[in-house]
Amino acid sequence: MAQNNHFDVIVIGSGPGGEGAAMGLAKSGKRVAVIEKEHSVGGGCTHWGTIPSKALRHAVSRFIEFNNNPLFCKNKTSLHASFSDILNHAKSVIDKQTRLRQGFYDRNQCTLLFGLASFVDEHTINITAEDGSSEQYSADHFVIATGSRPYQPKDIDFSHPRIYDSDSILSLEHDPRHIIIYGAGVIGCEYASIFRGLGVKTDLVNTRDRLLSFLDNETSDALSYHFWNSGVIIRNDEMYQTVEGSQDGVVVHLKSGKKMKADCILFANGRSGNTDKLNLSAVGLEPDSRGQLQVNKSYQTNIEHIYAVGDVIGYPSLASAAYDQGRFVAQDIAFGEASSQLIEDIPTGIYTIPEISSVGKTEQELTAAKVPYEVGRSSFKHLARAQIAGKNIGSLKILFHRETKQILGIHCFGERASEIIHIGQAIMEQKGEANTIEYFVNTTFNYPTMAEAYRVAALNGLNRLF
Repeated sequence: MAQNNHFDVIVIGSGPGGEGAAMGLAKSGKRVAVIEKEHSVGGGCTHWGTIPSKALRHAVSRFIEFNNNPLFCKNKTSLHASFSDILNHAKSVIDKQTRLRQGFYDRNQCTLLFGLASFVDEHTINITAEDGSSEQYSADHFVIATGSRPYQPKDIDFSHPRIYDSDSILSLEHDPRHIIIYGAGVIGCEYASIFRGLGVKTDLVNTRDRLLSFLDNETSDALSYHFWNSGVIIRNDEMYQTVEGSQDGVVVHLKSGKKMKADCILFANGRSGNTDKLNLSAVGLEPDSRGQLQVNKSYQTNIEHIYAVGDVIGYPSLASAAYDQGRFVAQDIAFGEASSQLIEDIPTGIYTIPEISSVGKTEQELTAAKVPYEVGRSSFKHLARAQIAGKNIGSLKILFHRETKQILGIHCFGERASEIIHIGQAIMEQKGEANTIEYFVNTTFNYPTMAEAYRVAALNGLNRLF
């Protein structure tokens, strides 16, 4: 093998996890190659997941805002757009993101290799290019950051023009009047918001007994209510028996005996790790039934010099966490250990309409653990900034310890929730007495702002103590 085909580290995948690892390693002086199977960098996060769905959501929520504002709708005019119209907006964002990320690799002199990677042995990897040619490369260390893809049950024909998963939905060309979304996890709920916001009749099939059951019950109930209020039909505790596609639509037969018909279906029930093409048996690694790899706290697999980060290792399956995991791996490889680790309370951002974000414990968890907590609430409709913006839907809830006043959890529902949450998170992450709800009463907030919700909620909570 040619000497220039050897690297200190080869990173497989250029999503957030691979990028975090590659940047950290390159900056510490390592010779790094990144393998990407697609035509451009960024991974599923940039091309099919986080970025396009949030760009779609943004466009849809602006339409809703315009159509509900009496200032703009004096003559009963309303804005309309099809799903394929607003996809063009998403594509422009994806292009900007791709160019930006490509620049990072160029600047840091990372070698980019395009093609499909598979292991030959513990230190050698084969890359098959699109034209079928292949070349071998070797490295001292490997980082597997291949991400995940939508789970596709074998008994559903995803090649059918009316049956989509969360990747292929981004090439939806016809304009459905009625869609069934199967799976009411984060992706299913986000797309339910998008399609319903475009005026498409939306049926959401939930395989569990409540929406997003990992959330605080109150937040989950608020989302259910707003879906119901906007006309989304939610069917809880249902499983499909068969999904049959026809020329002009789909029929879903449920195990409960019910039948549902629509123009198309978006199947969004789970994801699988992208490990099946890596030939992991050549290095003695075996992924679990969901294609995921086991790692230790340093993100090492059972093979000491092979690491894995991001969706391919499962929880928390967030772009933000994957990037940090990549950074920690880079430190571990370059310096023998990572300088820090993933924070315990990772914030979740769910980009439904309205948005949801939370950090820390839920009321159910604290009650089960018999922690004496109290609740401080603030309703957005009472905030001047929300009234000005016409964003009256939403609330902020702070859970804190009755005795120590330590902040235990924060739950936010409403426009900009995923931004607002970080103010509380910053205080929650402080040590000792710096982490108490009294911070929000004793500091002075800009007025009018959404951040002021913290002051209102803190006063509300402290007034409950006796």
